[in-house]
Parts: sequence; C-alpha cells; structure tokens
Amino acid sequence: MISSAGRVHQIVLAVAVVVFGTTLMQAAGAAQGRGGQGAAGAADRPPLAQDVFKNIQVLKDVPADQFLASMGFIANALAVNCTYCHLGEGGGGWEEYAKDNDKKVMARRMIQMMRGINDMYFGGRPMVSCVTCHNASNRPKVSPNIAAYYSLPTTDEPDLIVNQAKGAPTADQVLDKYIQALGGAQKLAALTSFVATGTDLSYGDADPAPLQIFAKAPNQLAEVANTGSGPRIRIFDGRAGYAAVPEAYTPLPRRALTGSELEGAKLDAVLAFPAQIKQALTNWRGAVPTAIGDTDVEAIQGTMANGFPVKLYFDDQTGLLVRQVRYLDAALGRATWQIDYSDYRDVAGVKIPFKRTLLWQSGQSQVVLTDVQPNVPVDAGRFARP
Repeated sequence: MISSAGRVHQIVLAVAVVVFGTTLMQAAGAAQGRGGQGAAGAADRPPLAQDVFKNIQVLKDVPADQFLASMGFIANALAVNCTYCHLGEGGGGWEEYAKDNDKKVMARRMIQMMRGINDMYFGGRPMVSCVTCHNASNRPKVSPNIAAYYSLPTTDEPDLIVNQAKGAPTADQVLDKYIQALGGAQKLAALTSFVATGTDLSYGDADPAPLQIFAKAPNQLAEVANTGSGPRIRIFDGRAGYAAVPEAYTPLPRRALTGSELEGAKLDAVLAFPAQIKQALTNWRGAVPTAIGDTDVEAIQGTMANGFPVKLYFDDQTGLLVRQVRYLDAALGRATWQIDYSDYRDVAGVKIPFKRTLLWQSGQSQVVLTDVQPNVPVDAGRFARP
C-alpha cells in the first residue's frame, strides 16, 4: 500500500475482511462463490454476510460486499486498522479474528445505537454514522476546541453541489472544455479500443503487480493485475460487472458487482472513452470553483442511476479531469471512492491519463501505465465473467 505521509494508520483492506467477530465459513454459499455454482439465479444472488462469515450478530441479512465496505467505513471513521478491534492471540488469522473482545462488543452496541437513532428520527436513512462522532478519532471528543473558533477558516471540497457558483461556467461548458482538452470529439470518436500495460501497486502488495487493461468503445473495460498470489480482476462488460481476487485474500474471491459499485464500474468504462460523458450521468450541477493543492479546479456534479452523486474536478487551466469522487453502498453509511488522474499523454491524438490513484474505504492503490496501443483488436472473451 502507498501510505500517506504522517498518517497514523493504514485503512483496512476490504478483501482482507476485517469483521466484527467473523471468520471464514466453510459453507455451501462460500463454495458457490469459488466456482461450485448451481442455477444461474442462485449464482447471481449476492451472498449475505451470514452466508460467508461466522458470528454475525448485528449486521445480519446485509450483502457480503456491503458488509466488507462497512468494515472499511468503520476503519476510516476511527482512523484505525484491523488490529484495533481484531486482536489475535495466536498471530492472527480468521479463527483469531472470530474471537470476541471488549472493543467488538462495544462496536456492536454503537451500531445498534446508530440504527435506533436513524430509525426513530430519519426513517431508517443512515444520517447518523460512525463519522458523526468519531470523525477520524478512535475516541469521540466531548468538548470543543475553542481555538478552532478563532482560527482562519479552511476551505473544504463542496459536500454536495446544489447550484452553479456566481460567475462560474456551467457544467455543460466544463464538459465541453474537457472534450476539447482531450483532443476533440472527432479524435475521441476515432479511438474505438486500446490495450494498455503498466503496474498496479495496491494494499498488501510488496511490489507493483504487472497490469493489463483492455478497453472497447463505448463502455467495456477489463483490468487484470497479476499478483504473486494470482490475478486481481475487475470487469465491466457493457451491462454487468465482476470482480475477482486471489482466494488467499478473502472468503469472497469472485462476485458480481451490484448497486453503486456496478454504477461506478460503468462510469469508469465510459471515462475510458469519454465522448459520452454527458449521457453517463444526469442532473448535472455546477460548476463551483475550488482547489486541489495548488491547482485551481472547477467542480461539477452529476447523478448516477441509483441517485448517488458523483463529483468531477477539472483543471481550470487545462480543462482535464483531475479527480472523481463517488460513493458506495455500505450498511452503515456511504463509503467514499476518490480517483485522481494525472500524467496525461497523447495516444492517437487523444490525451489519456497514464497515472491513476485510488483512495477508497479499504486502502489505496496506484496504477501507472507504461504503454497504450490504440485501435487494436480486443477479444470479447476479455470481458467474460471470471
């Protein structure tokens, strides 16, 4: 993992499964996820947390992928890693992680408290979450920092973009500038496929893994990182999405993408051929001027099919996309995905980002491309379910 300087924690890896007293369940449901699938309908049903893990007490009937996202959500909210709650006496492992302790008992109480508040006051919507009180601290503060009230105001990214800022361009104008910055609509239309090679350095990797990317217009994308333990795969075939990781990483090694994770995979596939970006999202809003480090940007917002917002940040000078922020379903709230794009290079007259950094609820990864071959044949089997 590429850790941020000065941070005191490493965020849990969802595929490593940091769970409240849970461990791998050697059951038929998990076996189906490994390839012993029955009827197509049963295989496509997302497994529930209790189908995959043991000792589930307060997050029963939650899809297993949302359960994993929730573990990362908790780690983010408390700024801790897996060992904060999962203290193994025998060197770790699933059996050790399954054992209860005071912290896991307290965590279950907190989840029940949040659910009670949300059910009573917000109709079950997750308006109160771990972040509400913890906000990157393992112990919530009970008194204010008075000095903060008299310090200079800070500027955060807009939480939700409601209106266009006065004097700022419209979202439509920002997107038009982006299309031109990439090379123009004609050049984008001429790029119908590409195959890229590079590296992917993710949480748990000792070294960058060799990476292959296969893309076919208008919206098919497959990424395969060949780790020492096996391939790590993410696919969107134009309609459905899939993910697979080595079995050593997780008790849920193969799964179909659902919900906002599927919507996000679709958006990433569209951004590989961004001529259709305006149609990829709805209800466009903005722009709102802000900054990412020393770079002035225009932030705009669109809406995915499931109603979740997506914020896109474009360099005010170049017009190029530098950041995407979207959200993922989690049982305890909305987990955040942030993707930063940089090192744009010309490929067949189209600018493509050769560097991509992903921050998510379960870690950080960095993709660096070394070569992109445009308009080459891509076999349909590259987008088949792993």
